[in-house]
Amino acid sequence: MIYAYVQITVTDTASFAAYAEKAGAALAKYGAKPAAMSTEPTKLEGSEPAPGRAVLLSFPDRDAALGWINDPDLAEIHALRRASGPCEITLIG
Repeated sequence: MIYAYVQITVTDTASFAAYAEKAGAALAKYGAKPAAMSTEPTKLEGSEPAPGRAVLLSFPDRDAALGWINDPDLAEIHALRRASGPCEITLIG
């Protein structure tokens, strides 16, 4: 098991709504699912503001996570997420 930590601050709700409709199927294609999520994350330390949303995704392995983010068939879905607002994804493990 490997995890991806997603931080996003939604500034375009229409793009995020369109992304949310398609995200589950895109994750399922690679055996991934949300392990935890918050729409009000609390920052414990650091100078950067907390993101508007924080999600911890679980993937079966590193290859699945890299497949998900690099899949050309999912480029449109990833573009919707990126258009939603500032987003960072960090692979953990």
